[in-house]
Amino acid sequence: MKSLYIAWQDPQTRLWHPVGQLNKQNDSYTFAYTQGALASPRFMCLGRMRDLRHRYVSRELFPLFSNRVLIRSRPEYPDYISWLAVEPGQDDPMQLLARSGGRRATDELCVYPRPEANADGEIELFFLSHGLRHLSQSELQHINSLKIGDLLFLRPEDDNAKDRFALRLETDEPVTVGYCPRYLNRDLRRALDQTDVQITVERLNVDAPIQFRLLCRAALTLPVGFDFFAGDEYLPLDQVAVAA
Repeated sequence: MKSLYIAWQDPQTRLWHPVGQLNKQNDSYTFAYTQGALASPRFMCLGRMRDLRHRYVSRELFPLFSNRVLIRSRPEYPDYISWLAVEPGQDDPMQLLARSGGRRATDELCVYPRPEANADGEIELFFLSHGLRHLSQSELQHINSLKIGDLLFLRPEDDNAKDRFALRLETDEPVTVGYCPRYLNRDLRRALDQTDVQITVERLNVDAPIQFRLLCRAALTLPVGFDFFAGDEYLPLDQVAVAA
C-alpha cells in the first residue's frame, strides 16, 4: 500500500472532504494537503502540519496516523490483523490503515486507499461494512450467517437524507447487511453504470467489535478513461517539502 487519502467531516454540514494524501516512498513517508482542505472554512489543519501548502516528510509514520494502528505488543493484535484479513508479515501500517479506515471515536477523520489497477486494468477494493449500528437485530443475525465468498449487491439509496450517493449492501434475499463507505459511493455509482462490480464477503468476524464485523471485497475492471478519486478536491496543494 503506497498511497492513502484522509477525509475530514465538517461538524456543521456533516459533509466529508478529502483533505490530505499520505504516501510511502522507499523508507520515508510524505504528507500533503489536497484542495479539499479549502472546501470548508472550519477546517484548519491536522496535528502539527499547520501549513496547507507544504509537503511534509518523515522517516517515521506521522503520529496522527501511527496512533490509529493497534500496536503489535497488544494481546489482541493477532485478532486485529485477522479481522482485517491481513497475513502476519504483511501487516505494514499503511496496509492496516487502508483496511481499518483509521477511525477513532475522538475525531472525524477516516483514511482510505487510492485503488491501484494491475496491467489489465483490474482492481480490488477491501472495505468494512458501515452503518451496522443502525441495522435491526434480525439483519445483524443474518450477517452472522454469511459465509466467505458469498455474493453481496449494491443498491442505490437515493432517498438517504445523510448521503444522496448512499449504496446499501444487500444479500440476494434481499437483506440489508450494511452500507458501502461514503468515500467509495460516488465513484462506485459511476462504475456501476459502465461495468460489473462484484462484491463478496472477504471475512466475517462474529466475535469482533461491530465495526469489524463484515469485511467486503469489490472487484471490477476499470472502464477506459475511468479513474477513482479524480476530482479537483484530490489535487495536492503542496509547493515545498519540509521536515515534519
